[in-house]
Amino acid sequence: MSKRPPTEAAPPAVRRRLGVILVDPLPVVRAGLARLIDDRPDMEVLVEAGSAAEGLERIARVRRSRVVILIGLGLDGEHDAGWLIRTVRDRYPLFAVMAMGANADPTSVSRALFVGADGYVDKNVDPEEFLLAIRRAADREMVIIGPVSSAVGEIADGIERRRDMDARLTEREREVLAVAAQGLTARQIATRLGVRERTVTTHLARIYGKLGVGSRLAAIKMAARSGLVSVGAPE
Repeated sequence: MSKRPPTEAAPPAVRRRLGVILVDPLPVVRAGLARLIDDRPDMEVLVEAGSAAEGLERIARVRRSRVVILIGLGLDGEHDAGWLIRTVRDRYPLFAVMAMGANADPTSVSRALFVGADGYVDKNVDPEEFLLAIRRAADREMVIIGPVSSAVGEIADGIERRRDMDARLTEREREVLAVAAQGLTARQIATRLGVRERTVTTHLARIYGKLGVGSRLAAIKMAARSGLVSVGAPE
């Protein structure tokens, strides 16, 4: 009776490298992070972009499931970091999103987490710690690494304040308040939003009543503390 040849063990499955997307306004930062990440055997940079619009356009071309998107809080303007985080979270719920900055204040971090980021990592941390943060985010852990990690309580309070304000104001009222925070007059706000000036003043009056304040400045300060608006944001 002939012996059967020994069954060969199946080769171990090779796991695809973790895909990383970098969106940051500073080319030097993107280049440095890309080099750091691509030097690791378990991850690779798929996309680099310097603005929210460019990042969103390039993210749409990615055909991967295991992806971490790093979004720099330095993105500003109408389509800032918060806008991009919220948009990515809505369109690509399976991707992990992590905000990054340099000594960011707790308000900015709480805003990023509120709109959908899975965590925050500071650009000043040790490179290995930065890479570990990316891996943890890929596993959908909540990650807060850097100097701001000591202010977790303040960040949590900021998220709660923002949720409270978000619930009190309508979408249109939040929009009016965000434009008002740029220092525009009621007439300029009306022109920007395509409505009548009287409509804007009515919205502002309702905002003051809901927030329990008596002036535009007080309303903007309260919204800025909660991370609902960015004061002085450019057009």
